[in-house]
Amino acid sequence: MDKYMDSSFVDILRSRLLHGSGEGSLDRLLPSVNTGLSPRKRSTSQCKSEPPLLRTSKRTIYTAGRPPWYNEHGTQSKEAFVIGLCGGSASGKTTVARKIIEALDVPWVVLLSMDSFYKVLTAEQQLLAANNDYNFDHPDAFDFSLLVHTLRKLKQGKSVKIPVYDFTTHGRQKEWKTVYGASVIIFEGIMSFADKELLKLLDMKIFVDTDSDIRLVRRLRRDITERGRDIEGVIKQYNKFVKPAFEQYIEPTMRLADIVVPRGGGNMVAIDLIVQHVHSQLEERELSVRAALASAHQAQPLPQTLSVLENTPQVRGMHTIIRNKETSRDEFIFYSKRLMRLLIERALSFLPSQVHIVQTPQGEDYEGRTFHGKGITGVSILRAGETMEPALRAVCKDVRIGKILIQTNQDTGEPELHYLRLPKDIGEDHVILMDCTVSTGAAAMMAIRVLLDHDVQEEKILLVSLLMAEMGVHSVAYAFPQVKIITTAVDKKVNDLFHIIPGIGNFGDRYFGTDAPPDWSDDDMDEPSC
Repeated sequence: MDKYMDSSFVDILRSRLLHGSGEGSLDRLLPSVNTGLSPRKRSTSQCKSEPPLLRTSKRTIYTAGRPPWYNEHGTQSKEAFVIGLCGGSASGKTTVARKIIEALDVPWVVLLSMDSFYKVLTAEQQLLAANNDYNFDHPDAFDFSLLVHTLRKLKQGKSVKIPVYDFTTHGRQKEWKTVYGASVIIFEGIMSFADKELLKLLDMKIFVDTDSDIRLVRRLRRDITERGRDIEGVIKQYNKFVKPAFEQYIEPTMRLADIVVPRGGGNMVAIDLIVQHVHSQLEERELSVRAALASAHQAQPLPQTLSVLENTPQVRGMHTIIRNKETSRDEFIFYSKRLMRLLIERALSFLPSQVHIVQTPQGEDYEGRTFHGKGITGVSILRAGETMEPALRAVCKDVRIGKILIQTNQDTGEPELHYLRLPKDIGEDHVILMDCTVSTGAAAMMAIRVLLDHDVQEEKILLVSLLMAEMGVHSVAYAFPQVKIITTAVDKKVNDLFHIIPGIGNFGDRYFGTDAPPDWSDDDMDEPSC
């Protein structure tokens, strides 16, 4: 009889998992955890309640979001660096991944688990799983087609939907999790090296090698305390499926690894070597989006997709007031709102319409027009773009609103996506994208890319801004020639700090009465108002 099925061994395990505290306790092998068997926890591959960030001892690292993967042409300029982590069940792959993330000290990382990509089980397979007779440790248990498709899109910097697998019910939850690409993607799983197409996407391959006894103890603790299993069932599954699968499918792939990490997350020497290599790769991929935009499209005529509000005495007078540095905040807000209302009305005139005949109170037909489309959604680039929402709501009944937060990285000066909330099925709508000022166009271009990633058609996007620089107009129009651009004025210059000249100042700070940082930019990427 295998030593892991001997009844006395099982009794010892149960006792030590519940009460272990002495020299012989299994706690000596692992960090202390709560080992109570009740109540059972709900365990999923992706926890929807967790915020998209990882708090380390040094900093907060965003695990959702995206740096500017798109160049001045609106096309992909570089791919994410993908690290593949392979190893036996409970070998410490996730611990190694988190150690790497903390040591890398880069702000944008995605941690992708292979556990999310288990196949949906049939009714018959569900019964086998309930009796610990289904092999979750075989390559056929994973949806490699979906996995490769998802990782490829992430590597390209595109948004993806990740299934959420529930280990207590052995099925996928209805709602999937939206994830964006990042500077570094760490992909971990027991079969990370088992598929040829998957291997092609990995820039670095790491195998975590941990003693089999330690892996068994970790698996026992995890499956009992987190997944509601009993000791006998866990050991039965280990001997029948986990151990043979490791020997047949996982251990042989160690030869494919670039680095083997013995002892898992405690091996800081190996982790430091990994981090050094990744840093060198990231340095080779550096790209300054703003600098590239600033040097592009010089001395070109303004594009035909641009519509500038007629420079009437009224419009000119309102610009005179809001551009004046001596204007009080109250007057700045009042005349900005007047301009916004005119601007939104102008933007709505570019929406598709069709002939619509109605009957007047006098009994006569009137040939009018009505909106011809699925719906209208307004999306504001926080925070200043949010000030345009009331004007849109005032003239567009029942309009849906979305928000995107794009901020400047204080170290690199580049735009980065931090947050978005978009209405469901936005891909079917015409979208009015609101950004109060646009200098280089970097933030607006990133926002447009986000909309395209959510299946909004380019020709259905209208970019609306109170003030734009010629550089920003050219950048957006060149990258996205089907996007309609509507503004109240276009200024010719942008200085070395990317401020519009003569400009309007930092719109968000003048509107909300806050102080602008010394390195603020006219691309609307300031702090949120809340």
